[in-house]
Amino acid sequence: MSVTNQTQDFVFGLDIGTRNIVGTVGYQGEDGFHVIAQCNREHQTRAMLDGQIHDIGRVAETIREVKEVLEQMIETPLSQVCIAAAGRVLQTITTRVAYEYPEETVVCGEDLHTLDLMGIDQAQQELKGNGDNRYKFYCVGYSTMRYYLNGELFSSLEGHKAEKIEEDIIVTFLPEDVVDGLYSAVERAGLQVANLTLEPIAAINVAIPENFRMLNIALVDVGAGTSDICITRDGSIIAYGMIPLAGDELTEVIVQEYLVDFATAEKIKLDSSSLEEVEYEDIMGISHKIKSKDVWALTESVREKMTTEVATKIKELNGGKSVSAAFVVGGGGKIHGYTESLAEKLEIVPERVALRGEEVMKNITFEQEDVKKDPLLVTPIGICLNFYEQKNNFIMVHFNGEMMKLYDNGHLTIVDAAMQAGFTTEELFPRRGKEIHFTVNGTPRMARGAEGESAVVRMNDALVGMNTPLEFNCYIEIEPSTIGEGAVFTIEELEEYASSQVTFEVNGRRILCPKFVEVNGCLESGSYQIQEGDVIETRNFYTVGQLAEFMDVEVDTDYQIMVNNRQATFDTLIYENFSIEWKVLGYGAGADVKAAGPVIDDEEETENAGEVTSEEEAVDTDVTVSEPETVAHQTGSVEATEEVTVEPEAIKEPEDALHVTVNGEPVVMTGKKDYIFVDVFNVIDFDIHASAGRPVVTKLNGERCGYTAALHENDVVDVYWEEA
Repeated sequence: MSVTNQTQDFVFGLDIGTRNIVGTVGYQGEDGFHVIAQCNREHQTRAMLDGQIHDIGRVAETIREVKEVLEQMIETPLSQVCIAAAGRVLQTITTRVAYEYPEETVVCGEDLHTLDLMGIDQAQQELKGNGDNRYKFYCVGYSTMRYYLNGELFSSLEGHKAEKIEEDIIVTFLPEDVVDGLYSAVERAGLQVANLTLEPIAAINVAIPENFRMLNIALVDVGAGTSDICITRDGSIIAYGMIPLAGDELTEVIVQEYLVDFATAEKIKLDSSSLEEVEYEDIMGISHKIKSKDVWALTESVREKMTTEVATKIKELNGGKSVSAAFVVGGGGKIHGYTESLAEKLEIVPERVALRGEEVMKNITFEQEDVKKDPLLVTPIGICLNFYEQKNNFIMVHFNGEMMKLYDNGHLTIVDAAMQAGFTTEELFPRRGKEIHFTVNGTPRMARGAEGESAVVRMNDALVGMNTPLEFNCYIEIEPSTIGEGAVFTIEELEEYASSQVTFEVNGRRILCPKFVEVNGCLESGSYQIQEGDVIETRNFYTVGQLAEFMDVEVDTDYQIMVNNRQATFDTLIYENFSIEWKVLGYGAGADVKAAGPVIDDEEETENAGEVTSEEEAVDTDVTVSEPETVAHQTGSVEATEEVTVEPEAIKEPEDALHVTVNGEPVVMTGKKDYIFVDVFNVIDFDIHASAGRPVVTKLNGERCGYTAALHENDVVDVYWEEA
């Protein structure tokens, strides 16, 4: 056949059924869908049972055969395929979600997609809450049932002004092993999944046009292993269901009765629907000829069981009552008497239960010659049409071994997938060690821990960054980031420790001393490591004994100690500018004098100790005592003491400090040589779990940016959830 100029728009749909695999290639034109090639192949063995793949390798080989036949027909390689899953162990959740705008806003298509995602997420949470832990479920489809505009029922919301929009949505889930089997078989055949939907969703796109959905209609897709059901009413799909009974049940009865293999039994079943007599050869090599009526009689009991269960399920899904009409599609629905029996069980006239085939394909153009329009083709064509409905709306990826379906806004990255998978910001980016919270003079303080290692990110086995764009059906693996060491902060690192001083006048000299520090009521040195919850106070007084210890002098206790010209003891409190007079016997010049206060390590040696013969001989001079300098005192009889002035240095801002503005607030970032956008999350309060389907907006100096964008001094940063 000739290849049209529509090659770039071809869509490849694959109906992977229990008995057949049907492939369809076509494109959407202005006059409807064009089928340019179709191929149907039966499984050579029972590689699938009840819609579930049992032998992945054999199913993959059949898929590959269909793919290669179609490629020869269209003279174009096929790499991506749309598939549908049967409703085995199907779970449906119907829920309502709402979104309120900050102010009245015109509703756009993006808002409706956001609402859908909120509904899917809410349905997922409700399903988890139901307590069925036997399976891990995966969302395979959804349908919006009703829209509400400011509380009023509306058929369409786009273009209307609204303060609040709502929708009732029905979301369908299948066990992950069902979906995994489909993906594995397709990938082994050299294809990638472009779109996944549910078989009844695909079938309804062809069998029940939207203008029919105002009616209460049931669609039954009768395959070989399952009968999938969906119900329409008031313009939308209201329910999905499935029973594990279909055409194979009839075939197995024929196998047992006529002593034939499964493939021969299938031929007998199909021939009996169109011929008066059927010829076959049993496993003994004996030829037989039987009337089709005999086959009908043989399978009648099974057929009645099938239609009874289908009718019961339809009524259950429809609120306990029958439907107005039913459409039947799929190869299993072509068996003799099926539609008449189903009508009887549904208690409606036979004319209202019908096979849907050629009459629903009026807008389908078959460019391939000799294609018979029958119910077997409804689902594969519907799979193709479903792709156009969801084209570019969703992207499927494998994240740490699990499949995910994300709304594709055109710029999805690995970060988006990780966040939807439940990864926290801390797991994605370097995590700081445990913080320490304490108070200094009643003011809360915090010391941050060290940063850990960044997460290791791989896509399709290659190391990539967090902002790498997602690819269709890619495999992503993330090893979470590590936690750094816990915070270590000492008293001497406090600004108050070095910058606060108290002045005393000792024997006519001004002595500058640091205000000593109490931690939880106890004196501590500068080397003390602050602990969680510590209450730290700087004191503006000393005792006489503490001052003597701090100055490292030996006071002669045989002489009076005077404070402000009053007799005092070592326990007397002294404050700013108090004068102290005492007689000094000697100095311990070898001990380091710490700026933290009067506590001195008793184990340190005292060197160059001497004796001052006359206290009055000291020169009136200022002496400042502070770390790290040691005040050296002259020994022996002296006429003057060398003046020593050591000014304490105020704690300077770290050299690595970076000043930025985040959401209008000034922020100082420290602890790293270079900074990137994601470091902002370490210094702001931002709940990464509050997405509700909304993307996070990251801006640097007014322009959108990625998480790894470099930050510079005085940059302006904005980070918030995008509102519709």
